[in-house]
Amino acid sequence: MLLLVVAVVWGSSYLAAQTLVLVGGVLAVLALRFLVSALALTPVMARRRPSRPELRVGALLGLTQASVLVLETYGVSLTSATNAGVLISLTILLTPAIEGAVHRRWLPGRFFAAAAVAVAGVTLLVAGPGLRAPTAGDALMLAAAVVRSLHVALSGRLTAGRRYDTVTLTWLQTVVGAVLFTTVAAPALPAAVRAFGPLDWLGILYLALGCSVFAFLVQLWAIRRTSAARASLLLGTEPVWAVLIGVGIGGDHLTAAAVAGIALVLGGTWYGQRVEAEARRRATVETREPERVAS
Repeated sequence: MLLLVVAVVWGSSYLAAQTLVLVGGVLAVLALRFLVSALALTPVMARRRPSRPELRVGALLGLTQASVLVLETYGVSLTSATNAGVLISLTILLTPAIEGAVHRRWLPGRFFAAAAVAVAGVTLLVAGPGLRAPTAGDALMLAAAVVRSLHVALSGRLTAGRRYDTVTLTWLQTVVGAVLFTTVAAPALPAAVRAFGPLDWLGILYLALGCSVFAFLVQLWAIRRTSAARASLLLGTEPVWAVLIGVGIGGDHLTAAAVAGIALVLGGTWYGQRVEAEARRRATVETREPERVAS
């Protein structure tokens, strides 16, 4: 349920991000987003001291998370919404494939069929003007899909069975992003700060506290308790909420194709998470059986 809430929050971020980027620029918005996120978590870190393993894992996840946001933000600006939505939704298929290769344990074909249905739903959902010929933006979005899948898979792989503090790892991710983006965007930051009005700063706070602090915490917390494949499937409903929020707040119109797309995304997600849960239970039983025999 919390992962679905994250998908809703991320889906709602498009309206805020589009306005902010026009006012302050991509890098300045990302720098302020991560700076506010890191500062918001700093008081919580007063009594926490990251261990060396946590520093390594947090820094790596911070780099992958920052890479995803850069690739996505620039990719969207250089391609159509249709191409961007379809390409980023490939994480639904890529994440379980990467996770299966790492663990050498593949999910049933029914899961990948369900994920493919969800991707088809995204295609219908965002297919306004239709797919365009490939562009540089498409290459960036495809790279973003690959890196996001790696990020989710790494989050599960690097923290599995380890007593890492989720808040500490999330804080480290925001600090890494803040340092990187602030360094790169330093020349543009003063102008962006002066250009932002009260509503713009509310948008920055929403991106920082809702789309970063809350979303990163929940994503990592949930992945450590379920699986990267399940997380990617649930987070893959993000375009659905983006469209619904665009209709409810932005005044967009819902077409028949979009309705069909929403149905396919939600149906594929519902069935896919059932298949994944069943496969995970079966794997747990198979792991415990040899232990019972040995005892």
